[in-house]
Amino acid sequence: MAATDGDVPARLSLLLPPCRVPVPSSGASVVAIDNKIEQAMDLVKSHLMYAVREEVEVLKEQIKELIEKNSQLEQENTLLKTLASPEQLAQFQAQLQTGSPPSSSQSQGTAQQPAQPASQGSGPSA
Repeated sequence: MAATDGDVPARLSLLLPPCRVPVPSSGASVVAIDNKIEQAMDLVKSHLMYAVREEVEVLKEQIKELIEKNSQLEQENTLLKTLASPEQLAQFQAQLQTGSPPSSSQSQGTAQQPAQPASQGSGPSA
């Protein structure tokens, strides 16, 4: 058994030095890997923040355009209401209640007005 016991330390001495040398550098490697991970996460965070800021700018521009279009449509709606005769308005109200589309015999100007009774019933828009 003594010969077997002698073989174990000899084998361990052959195995341990290579294992011991990487341990301190392995600790340094862990720190280096942690630093790389942190840098990568910071980079991802920076890219995400940049992408979000870009998207916010695009959405702000779209909101601005939609507000302008809404304002234009409200002005057009108001104008069409003033130009429409009471008979035309009554006809559109009836069409809205029945759900039928405007008849093809109507003029093109009155065929564009179905949106107005909806806003007319909801009160003034501003």
